[in-house]
Amino acid sequence: MKPSLQLRFGQQLTMTPQLQQAIRLLQLSTLDLRQEIQDALDSNMMLETEEEASNEVSLDDELRPDISSNDANNETEVNLETESMPDEMATDSQWEDIYDSLPTQTASTASADDHAEFIAQQSADLSLHAHLSWQLEMCRLSESDHEIGEAIIDSVNDDGYLTASIEELIESVQPLEVEEDEVIAVLHQIQQFDPPGIAARDTRESLIIQTQQLSNEFDSRELALQLLEHHFEDLAGQNIKAIMKGLSIGEEELDEVLLLIRSLNPRPASALPTGSPDYIEPDVYVFKHEGKWFVTLNDEAMPKLKINATYASLIRRADDSSDNVTLKNHLQEARWFINSLLSRNETLLKVANCILEFQQGFFDHGEEAMRPLVLRDVAEKVEMHESTISRVTTQKYMHTPRGTFEFKYFFSSHVSTAEGGEASSTAIRALIKKLIAAETPKKPLSDNKIAAILDDQGIKVARRTVAKYREAMAIPPSNERKRLA
Repeated sequence: MKPSLQLRFGQQLTMTPQLQQAIRLLQLSTLDLRQEIQDALDSNMMLETEEEASNEVSLDDELRPDISSNDANNETEVNLETESMPDEMATDSQWEDIYDSLPTQTASTASADDHAEFIAQQSADLSLHAHLSWQLEMCRLSESDHEIGEAIIDSVNDDGYLTASIEELIESVQPLEVEEDEVIAVLHQIQQFDPPGIAARDTRESLIIQTQQLSNEFDSRELALQLLEHHFEDLAGQNIKAIMKGLSIGEEELDEVLLLIRSLNPRPASALPTGSPDYIEPDVYVFKHEGKWFVTLNDEAMPKLKINATYASLIRRADDSSDNVTLKNHLQEARWFINSLLSRNETLLKVANCILEFQQGFFDHGEEAMRPLVLRDVAEKVEMHESTISRVTTQKYMHTPRGTFEFKYFFSSHVSTAEGGEASSTAIRALIKKLIAAETPKKPLSDNKIAAILDDQGIKVARRTVAKYREAMAIPPSNERKRLA
C-alpha cells in the first residue's frame, strides 16, 4: 500500500477560555461565587471592590477598551492592542499558555489568622451525645455512676432510645462491680435530661416520661398517664370503647386526653437541633409594586468589582518588559472576569423574569395556580440552550412574598385535564395536601377517593399517581391518618 496525502474538512466546536469561565461562574451558587470573587481579588492586582476604590469610577468606564491616565508625556494609555492582547483568545488556547501563572494566594499571615479566629468563633455542631454528656457533667455523681452514665449515653440511638439492655450495660462497665439497681438509678436520672423522653427503652416509656414532665396545669395529665401505663395496647389498636370503659370517661374527655398525647414527640431526639445551620441567600428578589410584579438582583449578595485605576495607569504602550506584560495579562483577565460576572447577572435576571411570566398565577394565588413548566419552555423564551437554563436554575434562589424557593421549584411536569389542558404536578400536590388537611379525622380520604375528587375537578390522575405524590410529601396513608378524635 503506497503512502499518500489526504485533505479532509471538518467542523469541531471548541469553547474559548472566556466561555469556559463564563459557564463555570454561571453554575456557581451565591456562596461559591463569593469565594471565587475573593480568590480573584487575592490573585489579581487589577481587581478591587468599589468600597476599596479611592476614586469613584463607574463600571461602564472600566469596561471601555481605552483607559487613559493623567500622564500625557509618557502616553501611559491602557490600550488593549490587537497585536499583543486580543479581545478573543484562540479557541484551542489555554490560560497558562498565554498568561503568566498568577499566585493563588496572596493573603497575609494576619488575614489567615483573622480567618482562623473567625472559624474558631463559629458555633460547633451540637450532637445528641455531646448534649447529653454535657448534662451528665453537671450532675454530682460518683466515679462509678459517671461511668455508667457514659455507657448509657453511648447506647442511645439517633432517635433518642436506649438500645442496650440493663445486663449489657453492666457488662460494658466491667471490671466495675455494679448492681442492677445502680444502673437503673442512673438511667432514671438520665431520663430526666433534655430533650424530654430521652433514653427510654420503647415508645410507651418515652411518652410516659414526657407526660410526667408536663406541668400540673394540664387537666388531662393524670388521665393521659393512666392511658399510657394501663391501656397503651388499646391506644395502639384504636379501641375507643375499651379506653373509655377502662378510664371511666366520656368521649369529650377522651378527646382532650388524645389531644395531649398527640402533642408528645415519639422521637425525642428529633427535638434537638443538630449540625451547623445552613443559610440561604437569595440571588433575586420578586416584589409587587402598583399591581405589577418585578424582579431585581440581590446586589448585596456579592461585592461590586472594578479595575484598579492606579495599577492600570502603570501600563505603558509598546513596552515588552516582563513587569508590563504581567500588568497587561492581569488587566485582560480582570476585564474578562468582570464581563463574565455581568453576563451571569444578565442571564440570571432573564431566567428569573421568564419564570415570573410563566408562573405569575403562583405569585398571585399560590401553589394551586402553578403551571407546568420545563427547561425547554424557558430556553425557547430566552433563546438559550437547555443546559444553560439547567445551570442557572441549580442552587439559585428566589425570594418572594410567599417564601424563598430554588429556581427548580417552579419547574414541574404536567398532567392532562378533562378539557384537554394541562395541570402542573406541583399544583396537584397542593390540591392533595389541601384535601387531606380538610378531611374528617375519623374517616380520612383514601387514594382512590382523592383521585375521584380530582377527576370531578377535571384532573385525571391515577390512584398510584396520588399515592406517589402523597408519599413525596411525607403524608402517611389513610389507615395511618385515622384518628380516634
